[in-house]
Amino acid sequence: MGFFSMIKKALGFLHYEVKILVIGLDNSGKTTLINHIKPSNTSSTFEVTPTVGYQVEEFSKHNLNFTILDMSGESRYRNLWETYYENVQAIIFVVDSTDKVRMCVARDELDELLNHDHVKDRTCPILFFANKMDVPGACTPVDTMKSMGLERITNKAWHITSSNAITGLGVDEGVEWLAEKLIERQDNGEESKHHK
Repeated sequence: MGFFSMIKKALGFLHYEVKILVIGLDNSGKTTLINHIKPSNTSSTFEVTPTVGYQVEEFSKHNLNFTILDMSGESRYRNLWETYYENVQAIIFVVDSTDKVRMCVARDELDELLNHDHVKDRTCPILFFANKMDVPGACTPVDTMKSMGLERITNKAWHITSSNAITGLGVDEGVEWLAEKLIERQDNGEESKHHK
C-alpha cells in the first residue's frame, strides 16, 4: 500500500493537514526528489534546474495538504529554513551522499535544526535520504549516518534510506516509513490538525 493510501485509510476522515518540510544543501537533489512525491498531474517532466533563492510549494494529494520548502543551500538562505519549522508534522532532510567535503556543512545545518526551539522538544519524525546512490563512490547510508551523527537523535523517530532521485529508487520506501510514523502520531493524538 502506498504512502497516501496508508494515511487516508488509517485516518478515516477526509480533511487532514500534513506539513512536511523538505530541506538539504544545494545540489542534494531535493527538487528532483520532490517531483517523485508530488501528484502525477503536477510533477515536472522537464529537466530540473537548481533552485535559485528559495521556493515554497504547496500541493494536495488524497486530501493531504503538503508544504514543501525547497531552498538554495547558500548560507544566506539557510537561515530562512527556521521560518517553516513551527507546526510541521515531519521533516525530510536530503543529503548528497557523494559530497563528502560538505557532509560536515550538512551536519552543522542538522545541528541547527535539532537545537531550534520549534524542533528540539518535539517528536516530529525526520526522514533522511542518502541521495545519489547511483553515483560511483557515494557513501553508504551507514557511512552517511555516521558522518551526520544521526545516532545522537534520541528524542524523535528518524530513518535513513538510500535514494536515487532521478529514477525514484528508494523514495517510496522512505516515504512509506514516514507515513507509518505519521499514522502512529495520529493514533497517539500527537500534534494533529483536523479540519472539519
